[in-house]
Order: sequence, then structure tokens, then C-alpha cells
Amino acid sequence: MNMEEKVRTRFAPSPTGYMHIGNLRTALYAWLFARARGGEFILRIEDTDQNRKTEGAEELIYKTLAEVGLTHDEGPDVGGPCGPYIQSERREIYLKYARELVERGGAYYCFCTKERLEALHAGGAVKYDKHCLSIPLAEAVKRAEAGEPYVIRQNIPTEGATTYSDLIFGDITIDNKELEDNVLIKSDGLPTYNFANVIDDRLMGINYVIRGIEYLSSTPKYNHLYRSFGWELPSYIHLQPIMKDAVNKLSKRNGDASFADLMAAGYLKEAVVNYIALLGWNPKSNQEKMTMDEMLTLFDLKGISKSASIYDPAKARWLNAQYVKELSPERFLELAAPYFDQSAAAGKYDYKLLAKMLQSRVEIFSDLIGAVEFLERFEDYDPALYENAKNKTDAAFALPWLKKIRALLAGTDAFDNASVYGAVSALVAAETVKPAAVFWVMRIAVTGAAVTPGGATEMAELLGKERTLARLDYSIDRLQMANDR
Repeated sequence: MNMEEKVRTRFAPSPTGYMHIGNLRTALYAWLFARARGGEFILRIEDTDQNRKTEGAEELIYKTLAEVGLTHDEGPDVGGPCGPYIQSERREIYLKYARELVERGGAYYCFCTKERLEALHAGGAVKYDKHCLSIPLAEAVKRAEAGEPYVIRQNIPTEGATTYSDLIFGDITIDNKELEDNVLIKSDGLPTYNFANVIDDRLMGINYVIRGIEYLSSTPKYNHLYRSFGWELPSYIHLQPIMKDAVNKLSKRNGDASFADLMAAGYLKEAVVNYIALLGWNPKSNQEKMTMDEMLTLFDLKGISKSASIYDPAKARWLNAQYVKELSPERFLELAAPYFDQSAAAGKYDYKLLAKMLQSRVEIFSDLIGAVEFLERFEDYDPALYENAKNKTDAAFALPWLKKIRALLAGTDAFDNASVYGAVSALVAAETVKPAAVFWVMRIAVTGAAVTPGGATEMAELLGKERTLARLDYSIDRLQMANDR
């Protein structure tokens, strides 16, 4: 890299739906590469395929980038000196350069009908046969101006090979005979991706093109366009895909998670950005949990992998849990409340107490919905839960102790965790019994669950005195009936 050259990268998504994880990673790497070098990051909307454009998708792009902190220096929503930044608003620019390219011999008018092209392919042709290249330019212009339908095709050399250097994969060579005279301007006057991205990258000063590896073998045809205009080539950085497994790519067509899906599931945006940064890049320090500032310091192309990465939901959840544990209690409660509202605990329990118990136990916030279900499934519990080999407890041990605890708590005014714990501990201290055994049967009696986010007295505080006593009565009655049989 020329150290005197200002780095300019771009993110150029199509507004065709939600923000795919792979797209967001491309944006992140382009942003990190530019920002780490004091450069500029540009947003461009590539909407030349109007049939695939989805309503609201453009706004979602702006919202997502802003949410994760990928600020752009130029773009449709912030403006800039190289606009418009939406391709459909640049139609005349593309037509101007396409006509210039025709005059330079790098492209030509094609008047082939749909029927001829279908017949060509039906006859076994795998690419266009340059049929219209032989039409004299003056004649072609005259026919186009007369209203005859046409497209403009790139004129690719048929001999030799094209070589370029990718900053990740090194030198790439493609035989020119493998390249087709692709359409540059469609019959509706709009450009194809193949043409628009080259023109836009050049006019917007993009000197580092960061994109998916699917463009690795087609980049030579873009370079033919640059050379036909006499323009300097940008530097290329192609990225391996993110895979769902060893065979399948992550894909929105397959319903794989988008950024919005992950947020709805209760991931923290910082954790999502952190995790996708690791899907294809490894810092020299092998550090996994990183702030954005740390990523800026550590990001280097040498850490970019030449192999595809597999999205690991378990690893993503683990990393998110590290962020969840670091939240302040107030912030955790704020984020947890909407999930409590969707759960069996909605409006029935003290959310602050629930949050305190659960913060260290959940990986993503949607886990909270299932984590509190046991609170409302109490009467279905199996009395066999009283049996615990370690504590040497069973139903016979539980019954007399639950009666003592019930009588004790009925006369206890303060019902916070500390008060209840102190009262039960004092009761146990007067007997020759393990405290853990008594607290075990108490927890089963008031929750009906062997695993709970808090201990017996913490759960009693959460349930409150009235509900705790009612549950103790229910549990005692069940054990008494079983004992009387």
C-alpha cells in the first residue's frame, strides 16, 4: 500500500431484504481497514436490479450500520462529493461511460433478439458469440437512435490471459477465452452490476475493493474495463464465505439468521460484531473478546483466512454471554424486561429479583423466557425430586422439615432473602442435620424444580410470603397423603 494514498473503501449492498451476516462482515472489514489507516468508508446502494428491490430494505441498511457503529463518510443519507450514491439515480452517468467505452472499442451495441440468444444456447453455446461486434459503429448508433432495442456488451479479448494480484490470495490468472462478453447496459437503460460497480468505484475514488470470493474469478473482466478506459486498477481483497456447515453457505434464502434475527433473539450488538469479526479473521494475539477500538488496533490483512469459516451458534452464544455478564444490573434489567413480559413471569414477579438471579445464567436474552417457565409449572413436579443421594434426603426426610419451615415462615415478618435465610439457618442450627439437606427439600417444595436460578430462600423472596406459604402447604399435603397411604 502506498502510505501517501488515502484509503477509500466501500460497502455496496443491494436493498433486497434483511442484513445478512456475511454482508455485515464485509462492511465491518471494509470499515476496519479504512479506519485503521485513517481512510474513508463509503456507503453505496446498488439497486440496478429493480425487480429484487424490497421496500424498507434501504432504510434497514442505514439503521443496521448506525446501530453497530459502522459510520460512513459518504452515502445516500449523509451526502458527499461523489453522489448520487444510489445507482438507479446515476443512469445517465453509466450511459455516458458506456458510449465512451464503445468508441474506445471496449464495448459494442448488441441487437440480438431473445429468440436468437435462446437458439444460440440451445445449440450448445456456453457464451455469446460476438455476433454484433461486426456491425459498423455508425450503423449501430443509427439503429439505436432509431429506437431498435439493444444492449451494450463488453468486448473481451479472445486470446491471452489476464492476471491481477489479490491482497489475500496473491496472483490470479484467468484465460480470456473463459470470459464472456457480458451485458453492461441492459435494454431498459440501466447498468448491470458488472459495469456499474466499476464506474462507481472509479468515480468515487475507491482504491481498495473488499468483497466476497465469488468475484475472484470474474474480476479480470472488470479489469478489462479499467484498462479500456486507461484507469489505474484498485487493490482487491476477496473474502471467503461464512458457512452454515462444511457444505452449505449461510444464506438468507435458506432462512439463516440475519442481524435483525440475532437482535430479536437477544444478542447484544457488540457481541454480534465481535463474533462476525472472528469469522474469517484472527488477530495475532488470538484474543476473542474485543471492543471495536481493540479491533481497530489489531485488524490486519495477515489475519484474514484463505479458508471459509463456519458459523457456530454455540460459540456465538458463549461470546454473547461474556458481554451479558459485564452489563450493569440496571442495564441488564432494562434489556431483560421485554423478555420477562413475554414469559410466564409476566407481571407476577419482581423483575429486579429475577434479573439479579439470572444475569450470570443466560447466554442470550431470549433464554429468559424458558428460564422462568418452572415458576408457573409448580404443581406438576415429581415428588421423587426430594431424593438426593449427596444430601441424603427423601420424602420421609422432607415432610417433618417442611412442616417446621412452614410454621417458622408463617411467623416471619421480614421476607427478604437475608431474613428468610437467617431464620431457616437458625432453625437448622438447633438440630443435628446438614443445612444443605434442609435447603434442598425447601427448594423443591416451593419451586418444584431441582435446578433454579436462586437458592431456596432467594426463591422464597421472589415468590413472596403468601405464595411461598401456599406452595409449602401444597407440598406438605402431597407428602402427607402419600405417607398416609
